[in-house]
Amino acid sequence: MGNRLLSSLILTAAMSATAQAADTKVIHVMHQGDPAGVAAIGAVAKAFEAEHPGVDVETIYAPHDAYNEKFSAAVMANQLPDVMELDAPFLANYVWSGYLQPIKPLIDKDVLDDMTNSNIVQGTYPVDKDLYAIGLTDSTVVLYGNRKYLEAIGARIPTSVDDAWTREEFEGYLEKLSKLDGVKWPIDTFRGYGIKTEWITYAYGPILQSSGCDLIDRTTWKSAGTLDADACVEALTMMQTWVKNGWVVPQSAGTNQFYAENNPAALALGGHWFYAEAAAAMKDDIIVMPLPKFGAKGASPNGTWIWAVTKTSDHPDVAGKFVSFMLKDKEYRKFIASKSGYPGLKSFAAESPLYAAGGAMAIAYEQASKTAIARPPYPAYPTITSAFMQAVDEAFNGGDPKAALTAAAEKIDEDIEDNDGYPPFGDQQ
Repeated sequence: MGNRLLSSLILTAAMSATAQAADTKVIHVMHQGDPAGVAAIGAVAKAFEAEHPGVDVETIYAPHDAYNEKFSAAVMANQLPDVMELDAPFLANYVWSGYLQPIKPLIDKDVLDDMTNSNIVQGTYPVDKDLYAIGLTDSTVVLYGNRKYLEAIGARIPTSVDDAWTREEFEGYLEKLSKLDGVKWPIDTFRGYGIKTEWITYAYGPILQSSGCDLIDRTTWKSAGTLDADACVEALTMMQTWVKNGWVVPQSAGTNQFYAENNPAALALGGHWFYAEAAAAMKDDIIVMPLPKFGAKGASPNGTWIWAVTKTSDHPDVAGKFVSFMLKDKEYRKFIASKSGYPGLKSFAAESPLYAAGGAMAIAYEQASKTAIARPPYPAYPTITSAFMQAVDEAFNGGDPKAALTAAAEKIDEDIEDNDGYPPFGDQQ
């Protein structure tokens, strides 16, 4: 009798466990980041599960530089995650391809109301003007300087975006710094990130735009005649000259030469995220300045890794709740702030004195409203950035800038032609 009762209890418990498992909602969250970032997202997942019994959050990590390839593999295998992190300039391609769903109905209203304008721009698809992704942060690139070297050459220190160095000032300072004792290279443009990384288009594209050109015509969506126009050729030739003159830290030297102990670089064209590590090493010697004006206007990048919900999600409501939870999670915000995260939510900006008026990175935040230009919000962007990366690499290795940019423009237009103009974009002319 006792054995039968025990068997019955075991069977009942097993059936209960099976029923509970069937009721469990599983969402898969695909993301990138460094080890600390992976741990931070893992902690958010556990906290969300604790507050939402019956939900299992499974995280899927993909290395930053291989993220798009891993996502493509997931597409081919029909195994899209419920929540995915994506680099903002790729949003148009993902929406056009049918991978994402509008996110506004899935996100808490207080979070939507909290978004900065630049955050809204980076998550919006230009055809239907709907929001498909959201982030805690945005991004930018600034010009960092070593105070002692700039003072040694008598450099003028800009105090606002409107006061940025001109091309003549910038190149004049590079020349002087190249002759200054203790400076091995005048500037680090972070070639150490690699020649096939989004950094190339993200950081160097604004130099073209400030010079008066662009990667593609944003009305006709044709690259020939724009990317290889005289202004772009001149801009790439200018950058090539910096490399030829030995003014730029080579790719082989790595990514920390700005604060290296011996023979450091005097300037750095670096992302907002670089501030935390550089300031820790340099203390009061670090200066943050706006990007130079290489032409009649200033230009700076924006757009970063943001969160979206895929169309194939079995539980889009839970996926949206997870994203909302993560963006409001206090510990996650503390982690992002520790990495000098650039605010994409107004409440996060209020928690980030680094970017407030008088803060060390106030100029970086000022760029968002005055000079930020998004990378082309167009489905052909993967081809646009790939082609531009190749053109820059060829020029930096001594190739003809005009020929390199013409080849890039042809490659971009060929992709657009192969896709019949990516309709309905062709109807927007």
